[in-house]
Amino acid sequence: MAKHIFVTGGVVSSLGKGLTSASVGLLLEQRGIRVRMQKLDPYINVDPGTMSPYQHGEVYVLDDGSETDLDLGHYERFTHSKLTRDSNYTTGQIYQSVIHKERRGEFLGKTVQVIPHITNEIKSVIHKLAEPDVDVVITEIGGTVGDIESQPFLEAIRQFSLDVGKENCLYIHLTLVPYLKAAGELKTKPTQHSVGQLREIGIQPDILICRTEQSISREDREKIALFCNVPIDAVIEEKDKDFSIYEVPLSLANNNLDNLIVEQLALAAAELDLDQWHDLLGSLRNPEHEVSIAVVGKYAEHRDAYKSIYESLDHAGIANRAQVCIQPIQSETIEREGPERVLAGFDGVLVPGGFGERGIEGKVEAIRLAREKRIPMFGICLGMQCAAVEFARNVCQLPGAHSTEFDKNTPHPVICLLDEQQTITDKGGTMRLGSQPTKLVVDSKALECYGQESVDERHRHRYEFNNAYRQQFSAHGMRFAGTSPDDSLVEVIEVADHPWFVAVQYHPEFKSKPTGAHPLFAGFVAAAVEHQIARTEGRKDREGKTAAGGRSRNG
Repeated sequence: MAKHIFVTGGVVSSLGKGLTSASVGLLLEQRGIRVRMQKLDPYINVDPGTMSPYQHGEVYVLDDGSETDLDLGHYERFTHSKLTRDSNYTTGQIYQSVIHKERRGEFLGKTVQVIPHITNEIKSVIHKLAEPDVDVVITEIGGTVGDIESQPFLEAIRQFSLDVGKENCLYIHLTLVPYLKAAGELKTKPTQHSVGQLREIGIQPDILICRTEQSISREDREKIALFCNVPIDAVIEEKDKDFSIYEVPLSLANNNLDNLIVEQLALAAAELDLDQWHDLLGSLRNPEHEVSIAVVGKYAEHRDAYKSIYESLDHAGIANRAQVCIQPIQSETIEREGPERVLAGFDGVLVPGGFGERGIEGKVEAIRLAREKRIPMFGICLGMQCAAVEFARNVCQLPGAHSTEFDKNTPHPVICLLDEQQTITDKGGTMRLGSQPTKLVVDSKALECYGQESVDERHRHRYEFNNAYRQQFSAHGMRFAGTSPDDSLVEVIEVADHPWFVAVQYHPEFKSKPTGAHPLFAGFVAAAVEHQIARTEGRKDREGKTAAGGRSRNG
């Protein structure tokens, strides 16, 4: 029988349950334990696909086309857990399933209630992951203990240990131990209250992981242990990491978390091996280069909206032994102030995805500058579409060229709605989603990066390049470096005579790991390093000539 770990959070939201859950998964995998991971979210949306990035951050897409919570990105980056649509459930999905069963008459005339029908449905989706080849299922419960939305999920995991036996379940509670600067001390009372709320509904945490700015003294740990009814060794400090989130697994291992879990669940486990993780952090701490990348987006001020983009750039930095200094830039700022001023001095420009007309012209202008000044440019999804618009207007000389998403009456619709989208009216879960194959052409930058002619990448879009303009674009130097296998959809475009100008319709950021940077991100950062080196050498040459000229005049 598979064992189960449930991760809950208390005191405040955004404590990092997803990152902590992923770190637990990594530690167990590094001890030879087979792990599956899952997130249960308490909101009523069926999935996050229709939610604003400002409210929920990025939508993370899986191979099977599921639009999921961004924490699943942490799961994939830290572990080898197979993620599917069963890895993320929401209140909306749970209630939708129960209501469909009620309409089919499956409850035999009974009154449908939160207990037992909703809680039974929640338990059934947890059981789905407990397959024969899985040793441990890690289930993260979204929200904060005390929220009314989370109560059915907490009740379900309380019941779960009665169904499978307490020896097969372990409860980890992530909480906050705040530091009051005025008093100069940590406060344990919020943690005590949070655990008290859990115990009121019948859940006794086995392990407490305490987020904190300052180290927790033994005295404070003893107080937490006493009032929360856990052994002092099960009070784990998780101090804020200033350097990198990839320090979190090492910190938890240093606090003996993996041993606690192995012992309490009686797991057969090998010795912990974190050599690869130590090497990774070594590369981050000792870079040989430093490059600056401008991420020109519509949601630049909200970091979680481009979470996987930023992580992928860090991974590419590791692969190139380079420190990547990322500067988020609002595309509307470029519209107001111009790309020449806003983007001066950057070694690369990345234009990510998004929806809606706001800020589009700023993205187009950023791409124009990168193309004309020969700065490495990487466009993703909407970024590729903006690259096509820019090329059409300024190279192919097609005035008014645009996407029909933003201008239905454009005289040159170089980007248009996918044929399969023409009759769709519902917004949720109806885009071109999930893993799709792409074939790459010889002598392309994309093929050089991937090292293979066929790749599978994840998609999330409704609009595509208009094939009616392919010949015209090709005649002006645009390379169609990747297409769908039947050649009907453009997947990758490149400017042939540019050092590194690559734009893709799919989302490569969803397949990058710290231990294995995505090939396109690695190629982009490598090009940025070359640009930085050339820029530095050019500046030295100019300074040398100026100095030599000065000496000559003085002589």
